[in-house]
Amino acid sequence: MTDRMTGPKIDREQLLYARVLGVGMYTGLAMLLLTFVLYVSGIIEPAVPIDRLPGYWTMNVEEYLQTINANHLHRPYHLAGWWWLSALGRSDYLNFVGIAVLAAVTILCFVCIVPTLLKKRDLAYAAMAIAEVVILVLAASGILRVGH
Repeated sequence: MTDRMTGPKIDREQLLYARVLGVGMYTGLAMLLLTFVLYVSGIIEPAVPIDRLPGYWTMNVEEYLQTINANHLHRPYHLAGWWWLSALGRSDYLNFVGIAVLAAVTILCFVCIVPTLLKKRDLAYAAMAIAEVVILVLAASGILRVGH
């Protein structure tokens, strides 16, 4: 519904979603900036030093992971998904935390609006929000896979 004098009606859950999205986005961005500074400054040792990075650009992903696995990672290179958590002591992998935060913001937004939707007895939207959370969590966990 639109009122010519005040504009469109904005529901509580829309404002909550936007507020959580804004905080999550700025948090993820700040984490990316901080971890980038840690990487380029050398405060935390990277798995691949910046000066050697161009030598890896011609490799495909499998070759790259095999090459750096021998010296830097605690898990076998072939473990897809969350293996990078074992390498968070290295500054170049620490950058993944900000990316993970940005990727998780949508899930958090939906989780936050579910109580508001249930309180309004908007069961259809609450069910869709819950389904969205379940699907995104399953996809992030690696349980749901499309393709290879």
